Amino acid sequence: MKKLLSEFTVGESGKIVAVLGEGRIRRRLFDMGVTPGAVLTMRKKAPLGDPIEVTIRGYELTLRKTEAEFVEVEI
Repeated sequence: MKKLLSEFTVGESGKIVAVLGEGRIRRRLFDMGVTPGAVLTMRKKAPLGDPIEVTIRGYELTLRKTEAEFVEVEI
């Protein structure tokens, strides 16, 4: 089952299938280690859903909800 990272709930894990979007946002996500094949876990979510914190490649990464909408994950 595939879903966007922005739709995850705390504690959910999955493997990144694709990084959508183009240009600057895609490059920024790749630079932070958000690449296809990486496994991530949703650690925290702010009360209004922005920002979110995930564990990926052994470190904690905080993303805006708008950035998380470009990450497609397979559960």
